[in-house]
Amino acid sequence: MAGTAHKAPVVLRLDRITKTFGALTANDAISFDLREGEVIALLGENGAGKTTLMNILFGQYTADSGSVAVFGKTLPPGNPRAALTAGVGMVHQHFTLADNMTVLENIVLGTQPLWKAGFNRAGARQRILELVGAYGLSVDPDALVGSLTVGERQRVEILKALYRDARILILDEPTAVLTPQETDDLFATLRKAVALGLSVIFISHKLHEVMAVSDRVVVLRHGRLVAETETAATDKYTLAELMVGARIDPPAVQAAPVGRVLIELENVSTPDRGAAPGLKSVHLKIRGGQIVGLAGVSGNGQAALFDVLGGLITPARGVLRRDGAVPGRWSPRAAVAGGIARIPEDRHKTGTIPDFNLTENAVLELYGQPPFSRRGWLNRGAARAFARRIIDAYDVRCPGPETRIRLLSGGNMQKLILGRVLETVPDVILANQPVRGLDIGALTYVHEQLLAARGRGAGVLLISEDLDEIMALSDVIHVISEGRLSPGFERGSKTTAELGVWLAGHGFGEGDSDAA
Repeated sequence: MAGTAHKAPVVLRLDRITKTFGALTANDAISFDLREGEVIALLGENGAGKTTLMNILFGQYTADSGSVAVFGKTLPPGNPRAALTAGVGMVHQHFTLADNMTVLENIVLGTQPLWKAGFNRAGARQRILELVGAYGLSVDPDALVGSLTVGERQRVEILKALYRDARILILDEPTAVLTPQETDDLFATLRKAVALGLSVIFISHKLHEVMAVSDRVVVLRHGRLVAETETAATDKYTLAELMVGARIDPPAVQAAPVGRVLIELENVSTPDRGAAPGLKSVHLKIRGGQIVGLAGVSGNGQAALFDVLGGLITPARGVLRRDGAVPGRWSPRAAVAGGIARIPEDRHKTGTIPDFNLTENAVLELYGQPPFSRRGWLNRGAARAFARRIIDAYDVRCPGPETRIRLLSGGNMQKLILGRVLETVPDVILANQPVRGLDIGALTYVHEQLLAARGRGAGVLLISEDLDEIMALSDVIHVISEGRLSPGFERGSKTTAELGVWLAGHGFGEGDSDAA
């Protein structure tokens, strides 16, 4: 897409946007332009001010000073309807769709009454089908949203914006929950959209995608614009350094002695959960001083495996052993008390309680234990000190430990969860998508911490849809497909292409759930 909009007219102008939250300056006099048919990548560390800036553009926040002009007209501040009317659409990282409604109903919702006599359902369907054809957004207008894949849901969100005649589209971490194939499909859609004159602001932490999809890059650091460059004139290593203000080197993975089996599944099966497959006769061992990588396309049984190990669901068949023994009753409480720590996949729904502050979220799984419990009451002083220690040690960007966690960026939420896990020094860590949505600096830090836990003898289960991450960190790699688990492959014994065969489900035969 590079170069397509070099001399095109300006469609969006941000002029000296400043926004503060108490003592925190989220945006500090930020200015840049977006041209017709151009893709600008907006980069920055978690908490650099990207989402705040886009919320100001979309009218969800009001800037303290500065202005936003769309197609030459200044937008009234704090007015999302004005932004929509001017042609600005936004697709958030976490979708806002009603599962019990159809694709058509979700797209049209808010533009006209759905259940009144005047609603032209046939006309709406025809317009949606025209957009589907023009932009390559394959989705059935009559399908229930609850039955769609993550990639299909994202297409619905994009269609919602296009149905409202969006000419500027903001995509916030659009590939964070997509499979590689779904990412390719999204980029194909963006190419068609740009060719039709759509302008895009693409927020991402995946630098190889930024290099592939954008014309220009704008970099924020600590709320300030620190660089603006043509994509063709830079590279991902330079961009990473601009984002964090220092050179980023991936952590080195050294050989380490392997310890005893800490937790084991033998012939474990679980029921299917709706469209999500359960486990099918799974054998798995996690040893001390070892990172076990679990690769797979989302929705193939990873959640069930994570929940069995964490005590959230009980196997229908098979045995779980902890330190060689079958626990009397395996539950989340027993797992936590037994030194098993969890980094959940969904930090919003299962990793945190949004309206609790950082202190309360830091001790969610520990409040009944000393020193956080005193005669049955929460020891707030000890809890606050624990939260402060995590904030300082893990660079959680926030005003303080009393901040409600929903006000943090996703990456800073993740850093608090990581600190909550690692500061208890567990001997088993279940990490489900631990770096999803993190910037390069935070991602590298998380990897370093997982390797450090491995180095002190902990066993780590790393669940990720990123094969590069799995191959870089894991001592042993398993692939999961439709609830079946591959044998364990030693580091370096399989290429990406060979693992891809298993990811597609083609490597499995009868009895192939046995782990090496």
